[in-house]
Amino acid sequence: MVASIAMMVFSLSRLNAPIRPGIDFIGGTRIQIARDCTVAQNCDEPIDTAQVREVLDGQNLGNSSIQLLGDNKQILSVRTENIDGDRRSKLLSDLGQAIGKFDSNTVQIDSVGPTLGEELFVSGILALLVAFFGIIVYLSIRFKFDYALFAIAALFHDVIITAGIFSLFGLVLGLEADSLFLVSLLTIIGFSVNDTVVIYDRIRENMVMNPDKTINEIVDNAVNQTLGRSINTTLTTLLPLLGIFFFGGQTLKFFALALIIGFLLGAYSSICIASTLLAWWRNRQGNKPVVVTDTPASQ
Repeated sequence: MVASIAMMVFSLSRLNAPIRPGIDFIGGTRIQIARDCTVAQNCDEPIDTAQVREVLDGQNLGNSSIQLLGDNKQILSVRTENIDGDRRSKLLSDLGQAIGKFDSNTVQIDSVGPTLGEELFVSGILALLVAFFGIIVYLSIRFKFDYALFAIAALFHDVIITAGIFSLFGLVLGLEADSLFLVSLLTIIGFSVNDTVVIYDRIRENMVMNPDKTINEIVDNAVNQTLGRSINTTLTTLLPLLGIFFFGGQTLKFFALALIIGFLLGAYSSICIASTLLAWWRNRQGNKPVVVTDTPASQ
Protein backbone atom coordinates (compact mmCIF):
# COMPACT_ATOMS: atom_id res chain seq x y z
CA MET A 1 0.00 0.00 0.00
CA VAL A 2 2.87 2.38 0.80
CA ALA A 3 4.47 1.63 -2.57
CA SER A 4 1.15 2.25 -4.35
CA ILE A 5 0.62 5.58 -2.57
CA ALA A 6 4.19 6.60 -3.41
CA MET A 7 3.59 5.73 -7.06
CA MET A 8 0.41 7.83 -7.16
CA VAL A 9 2.21 10.76 -5.52
CA PHE A 10 4.96 10.48 -8.14
CA SER A 11 2.33 10.35 -10.89
CA LEU A 12 0.68 13.42 -9.38
CA SER A 13 3.96 15.31 -9.68
CA ARG A 14 4.43 14.22 -13.31
CA LEU A 15 0.89 14.16 -14.70
CA ASN A 16 -1.02 16.36 -12.23
CA ALA A 17 -3.14 13.30 -11.44
CA PRO A 18 -2.53 10.17 -9.31
CA ILE A 19 -3.52 8.03 -12.31
CA ARG A 20 -3.22 9.12 -15.94
CA PRO A 21 -6.77 10.33 -16.67
CA GLY A 22 -8.59 9.27 -19.80
CA ILE A 23 -10.72 11.36 -22.08
CA ASP A 24 -13.79 10.44 -20.02
CA PHE A 25 -12.57 12.69 -17.19
CA ILE A 26 -10.61 15.56 -18.75
CA GLY A 27 -12.50 15.99 -22.02
CA GLY A 28 -11.18 16.14 -25.57
CA THR A 29 -11.28 14.07 -28.74
CA ARG A 30 -9.73 10.64 -29.10
CA ILE A 31 -9.12 9.14 -32.54
CA GLN A 32 -8.06 5.51 -32.92
CA ILE A 33 -7.20 3.96 -36.28
CA ALA A 34 -5.46 0.79 -37.43
CA ARG A 35 -3.45 0.21 -40.57
CA ASP A 36 -4.98 -1.97 -43.26
CA CYS A 37 -2.62 -4.94 -43.24
CA THR A 38 -4.24 -6.44 -46.33
CA VAL A 39 -2.36 -3.83 -48.37
CA ALA A 40 1.06 -5.04 -49.45
CA GLN A 41 3.95 -3.72 -47.32
CA ASN A 42 1.58 -1.46 -45.38
CA CYS A 43 2.33 -3.13 -42.04
CA ASP A 44 5.96 -4.10 -42.51
CA GLU A 45 7.14 -1.52 -39.95
CA PRO A 46 5.55 -0.06 -36.79
CA ILE A 47 3.84 3.30 -37.11
CA ASP A 48 6.37 6.12 -36.93
CA THR A 49 5.30 8.46 -34.11
CA ALA A 50 7.56 11.21 -35.50
CA GLN A 51 5.45 11.32 -38.66
CA VAL A 52 2.26 11.42 -36.57
CA ARG A 53 3.68 14.26 -34.48
CA GLU A 54 4.55 16.19 -37.64
CA VAL A 55 0.96 15.89 -38.86
CA LEU A 56 -0.38 17.06 -35.49
CA ASP A 57 2.00 20.02 -35.38
CA GLY A 58 0.86 21.02 -38.84
CA GLN A 59 -2.72 21.29 -37.54
CA ASN A 60 -1.78 23.17 -34.35
CA LEU A 61 -2.38 20.07 -32.23
CA GLY A 62 1.15 19.73 -30.94
CA ASN A 63 0.02 19.16 -27.34
CA SER A 64 -1.82 15.98 -28.30
CA SER A 65 -0.80 12.61 -26.84
CA ILE A 66 0.17 9.72 -29.12
CA GLN A 67 -0.03 6.04 -28.22
CA LEU A 68 0.70 2.93 -30.29
CA LEU A 69 -1.31 -0.19 -29.49
CA GLY A 70 -1.17 -3.83 -30.46
CA ASP A 71 1.71 -6.25 -30.50
CA ASN A 72 2.95 -4.98 -33.88
CA LYS A 73 2.31 -1.28 -33.12
CA GLN A 74 -0.09 -0.99 -36.05
CA ILE A 75 -2.87 0.75 -34.09
CA LEU A 76 -2.64 4.50 -33.49
CA SER A 77 -4.49 6.30 -30.69
CA VAL A 78 -4.35 10.11 -30.62
CA ARG A 79 -5.92 12.27 -27.93
CA THR A 80 -6.33 15.95 -28.75
CA GLU A 81 -8.32 18.94 -27.64
CA ASN A 82 -11.93 19.00 -28.80
CA ILE A 83 -12.01 19.35 -32.59
CA ASP A 84 -14.99 19.63 -34.92
CA GLY A 85 -15.98 17.30 -37.75
CA ASP A 86 -14.06 19.14 -40.50
CA ARG A 87 -10.80 19.11 -38.55
CA ARG A 88 -11.26 15.42 -37.73
CA SER A 89 -11.70 14.59 -41.40
CA LYS A 90 -8.63 16.65 -42.33
CA LEU A 91 -6.60 14.98 -39.57
CA LEU A 92 -7.64 11.48 -40.69
CA SER A 93 -6.77 12.31 -44.28
CA ASP A 94 -3.33 13.65 -43.36
CA LEU A 95 -2.61 10.70 -41.09
CA GLY A 96 -3.53 8.29 -43.87
CA GLN A 97 -1.04 9.97 -46.19
CA ALA A 98 1.68 9.96 -43.52
CA ILE A 99 1.46 6.47 -42.03
CA GLY A 100 -0.23 4.50 -44.81
CA LYS A 101 -3.72 3.34 -45.63
CA PHE A 102 -5.83 2.47 -42.60
CA ASP A 103 -8.89 0.25 -42.27
CA SER A 104 -11.98 2.47 -42.23
CA ASN A 105 -13.85 -0.14 -40.18
CA THR A 106 -11.42 0.37 -37.27
CA VAL A 107 -11.88 4.13 -36.95
CA GLN A 108 -13.05 5.11 -33.47
CA ILE A 109 -13.73 8.74 -32.58
CA ASP A 110 -14.83 9.78 -29.09
CA SER A 111 -15.45 13.33 -27.92
CA VAL A 112 -16.18 14.43 -24.36
CA GLY A 113 -16.52 18.02 -23.18
CA PRO A 114 -14.56 19.10 -20.09
CA THR A 115 -17.75 19.77 -18.13
CA LEU A 116 -19.13 16.30 -18.81
CA GLY A 117 -15.75 14.78 -17.97
CA GLU A 118 -15.73 16.52 -14.59
CA GLU A 119 -19.28 15.33 -13.90
CA LEU A 120 -18.31 11.74 -14.71
CA PHE A 121 -15.34 11.93 -12.35
CA VAL A 122 -17.36 13.42 -9.49
CA SER A 123 -20.14 10.87 -10.00
CA GLY A 124 -17.65 8.01 -9.98
CA ILE A 125 -15.95 9.16 -6.76
CA LEU A 126 -19.37 9.70 -5.16
CA ALA A 127 -20.37 6.16 -6.11
CA LEU A 128 -17.23 4.80 -4.40
CA LEU A 129 -17.92 6.79 -1.21
CA VAL A 130 -21.56 5.69 -1.12
CA ALA A 131 -20.45 2.07 -1.57
CA PHE A 132 -18.02 2.33 1.36
CA PHE A 133 -20.64 3.98 3.57
CA GLY A 134 -23.29 1.39 2.67
CA ILE A 135 -20.90 -1.46 3.50
CA ILE A 136 -20.08 0.08 6.89
CA VAL A 137 -23.76 0.46 7.75
CA TYR A 138 -24.68 -3.05 6.57
CA LEU A 139 -21.83 -4.82 8.35
CA SER A 140 -22.39 -2.80 11.53
CA ILE A 141 -26.00 -3.96 11.60
CA ARG A 142 -25.28 -7.51 10.46
CA PHE A 143 -22.27 -7.99 12.77
CA LYS A 144 -20.63 -5.24 14.84
CA PHE A 145 -18.87 -1.99 14.09
CA ASP A 146 -15.37 -3.43 14.48
CA TYR A 147 -16.22 -6.09 11.87
CA ALA A 148 -17.22 -3.30 9.47
CA LEU A 149 -14.14 -1.23 10.27
CA PHE A 150 -11.70 -3.99 9.36
CA ALA A 151 -13.70 -5.00 6.29
CA ILE A 152 -13.31 -1.42 5.07
CA ALA A 153 -9.58 -1.56 5.86
CA ALA A 154 -9.32 -4.64 3.62
CA LEU A 155 -11.25 -2.85 0.87
CA PHE A 156 -8.93 0.15 1.06
CA HIS A 157 -6.05 -2.31 0.64
CA ASP A 158 -7.63 -3.68 -2.55
CA VAL A 159 -8.51 -0.30 -4.06
CA ILE A 160 -5.24 1.47 -3.23
CA ILE A 161 -2.99 -1.29 -4.61
CA THR A 162 -5.10 -1.65 -7.77
CA ALA A 163 -4.93 2.12 -8.27
CA GLY A 164 -1.18 2.08 -7.58
CA ILE A 165 -0.59 -0.60 -10.22
CA PHE A 166 -2.59 1.38 -12.79
CA SER A 167 -0.70 4.52 -11.80
CA LEU A 168 2.50 2.64 -12.71
CA PHE A 169 0.95 1.48 -15.99
CA GLY A 170 0.01 5.09 -16.76
CA LEU A 171 3.60 6.23 -16.34
CA VAL A 172 5.27 3.30 -18.08
CA LEU A 173 2.74 2.25 -20.73
CA GLY A 174 0.71 5.44 -21.11
CA LEU A 175 -2.42 3.59 -19.94
CA GLU A 176 -5.32 5.92 -19.17
CA ALA A 177 -7.99 5.36 -16.54
CA ASP A 178 -11.49 5.88 -17.90
CA SER A 179 -14.98 5.44 -16.48
CA LEU A 180 -14.63 1.66 -16.82
CA PHE A 181 -11.80 1.83 -14.29
CA LEU A 182 -14.15 3.30 -11.69
CA VAL A 183 -16.66 0.58 -12.55
CA SER A 184 -13.95 -2.03 -11.97
CA LEU A 185 -13.16 -0.54 -8.53
CA LEU A 186 -16.83 -0.77 -7.54
CA THR A 187 -16.95 -4.38 -8.75
CA ILE A 188 -13.78 -5.22 -6.80
CA ILE A 189 -15.32 -3.76 -3.64
CA GLY A 190 -18.45 -5.90 -4.05
CA PHE A 191 -16.49 -9.08 -4.69
CA SER A 192 -14.07 -8.53 -1.82
CA VAL A 193 -16.70 -7.73 0.77
CA ASN A 194 -18.63 -10.85 -0.29
CA ASP A 195 -15.63 -13.01 0.62
CA THR A 196 -15.20 -11.13 3.89
CA VAL A 197 -18.83 -11.61 4.90
CA VAL A 198 -18.53 -15.37 4.36
CA ILE A 199 -15.55 -15.53 6.74
CA TYR A 200 -17.23 -13.21 9.26
CA ASP A 201 -20.32 -15.41 9.26
CA ARG A 202 -18.20 -18.45 10.08
CA ILE A 203 -16.38 -16.54 12.84
CA ARG A 204 -19.69 -15.63 14.44
CA GLU A 205 -20.95 -19.21 14.19
CA ASN A 206 -17.74 -20.57 15.73
CA MET A 207 -18.02 -18.13 18.62
CA VAL A 208 -21.41 -19.57 19.45
CA MET A 209 -20.42 -23.23 18.99
CA ASN A 210 -16.98 -22.98 20.63
CA PRO A 211 -17.23 -20.41 23.42
CA ASP A 212 -14.28 -21.96 25.28
CA LYS A 213 -11.78 -21.17 22.50
CA THR A 214 -9.74 -18.00 22.16
CA ILE A 215 -10.51 -15.47 19.45
CA ASN A 216 -7.29 -16.47 17.65
CA GLU A 217 -8.39 -20.11 17.48
CA ILE A 218 -11.89 -19.13 16.38
CA VAL A 219 -10.66 -16.89 13.56
CA ASP A 220 -8.04 -19.43 12.48
CA ASN A 221 -10.65 -22.19 12.29
CA ALA A 222 -13.09 -19.95 10.44
CA VAL A 223 -10.50 -19.05 7.80
CA ASN A 224 -9.49 -22.70 7.35
CA GLN A 225 -13.12 -23.79 7.03
CA THR A 226 -13.85 -21.21 4.29
CA LEU A 227 -10.45 -21.27 2.59
CA GLY A 228 -11.37 -23.79 -0.09
CA ARG A 229 -14.57 -21.95 -0.91
CA SER A 230 -12.75 -18.60 -1.19
CA ILE A 231 -10.04 -20.00 -3.46
CA ASN A 232 -12.47 -21.88 -5.70
CA THR A 233 -14.75 -18.86 -6.06
CA THR A 234 -11.84 -16.62 -6.99
CA LEU A 235 -10.39 -19.08 -9.52
CA THR A 236 -13.70 -19.70 -11.27
CA THR A 237 -14.31 -15.94 -11.45
CA LEU A 238 -10.86 -15.34 -12.92
CA LEU A 239 -11.41 -17.77 -15.80
CA PRO A 240 -13.88 -15.61 -17.76
CA LEU A 241 -11.86 -12.50 -16.91
CA LEU A 242 -8.75 -14.08 -18.41
CA GLY A 243 -10.80 -14.90 -21.50
CA ILE A 244 -11.92 -11.27 -21.77
CA PHE A 245 -8.36 -10.02 -21.24
CA PHE A 246 -6.84 -12.17 -23.97
CA PHE A 247 -9.71 -12.28 -26.48
CA GLY A 248 -12.14 -9.49 -25.54
CA GLY A 249 -10.64 -6.70 -27.61
CA GLN A 250 -8.85 -3.48 -26.75
CA THR A 251 -11.85 -1.77 -25.11
CA LEU A 252 -12.34 -4.38 -22.37
CA LYS A 253 -8.75 -5.59 -22.04
CA PHE A 254 -7.63 -3.30 -19.23
CA PHE A 255 -11.05 -3.36 -17.57
CA ALA A 256 -10.61 -7.11 -17.23
CA LEU A 257 -7.03 -6.63 -16.04
CA ALA A 258 -8.20 -4.30 -13.24
CA LEU A 259 -10.75 -6.92 -12.15
CA ILE A 260 -8.14 -9.70 -12.23
CA ILE A 261 -5.79 -7.69 -10.01
CA GLY A 262 -8.56 -6.56 -7.69
CA PHE A 263 -10.14 -10.00 -7.28
CA LEU A 264 -6.79 -11.56 -6.38
CA LEU A 265 -6.18 -8.78 -3.86
CA GLY A 266 -9.74 -9.16 -2.55
CA ALA A 267 -9.31 -12.87 -1.90
CA TYR A 268 -6.02 -12.20 -0.12
CA SER A 269 -7.35 -9.32 2.01
CA SER A 270 -10.47 -11.21 3.09
CA ILE A 271 -8.42 -14.18 4.26
CA CYS A 272 -5.29 -12.48 5.59
CA ILE A 273 -6.27 -8.92 6.53
CA ALA A 274 -9.92 -8.48 7.57
CA SER A 275 -10.10 -11.55 9.81
CA THR A 276 -6.57 -11.17 11.20
CA LEU A 277 -7.12 -7.52 12.14
CA LEU A 278 -10.37 -8.50 13.86
CA ALA A 279 -8.55 -11.07 16.02
CA TRP A 280 -5.77 -8.58 16.77
CA TRP A 281 -8.29 -5.93 17.81
CA ARG A 282 -10.32 -8.27 20.02
CA ASN A 283 -7.13 -9.40 21.75
CA ARG A 284 -6.13 -5.80 22.43
CA GLN A 285 -9.57 -5.10 23.83
CA GLY A 286 -9.40 -8.20 25.99
CA ASN A 287 -12.65 -9.48 24.52
CA LYS A 288 -12.75 -13.24 24.77
CA PRO A 289 -15.66 -15.57 24.00
CA VAL A 290 -17.82 -16.07 27.09
CA VAL A 291 -17.92 -19.63 28.46
CA VAL A 292 -21.56 -20.68 28.79
CA THR A 293 -22.12 -23.43 31.39
CA ASP A 294 -24.83 -24.64 33.77
CA THR A 295 -22.30 -25.71 36.42
CA PRO A 296 -22.11 -23.26 39.35
CA ALA A 297 -18.72 -21.66 39.85
CA SER A 298 -16.70 -23.12 42.72
CA GLN A 299 -16.47 -21.02 45.90
